[in-house]
Amino acid sequence: MSVSPQFVLLVEDEDSVRLTLRDYLQKKGHNMLVASDGVSAIKQLLDHDISIIISDYRMQVLGGDYWVKFLDRYCKDKHIVITSGFLRPDFSIPFEVIYKPYEYEQISELINEHLNSSKPLEG
Repeated sequence: MSVSPQFVLLVEDEDSVRLTLRDYLQKKGHNMLVASDGVSAIKQLLDHDISIIISDYRMQVLGGDYWVKFLDRYCKDKHIVITSGFLRPDFSIPFEVIYKPYEYEQISELINEHLNSSKPLEG
């Protein structure tokens, strides 16, 4: 029985962060997909079996509150983490928030924790 890969979708509008974090996480062994905004993220969600979404909060195209509402309504089967240099702890977000600046290793560890906790038990 073959196991299909678990994809991580990184949604970040800042090119340098999106591409360097993608490269770092790929070197750590993660199957990465990227999007620069909420609209291109929806395309990735329709085309791939994504288990984890790491997304910036504030983006020019479909970001912020509407993006969070979309994720909350349509992606309940996914593990979602929001990253932000804008949000503060008193903002009510239904997902885990990691505040910028963050260490790339922190994101890798979070992905590993989720993937390890969601693997089916072998019997």
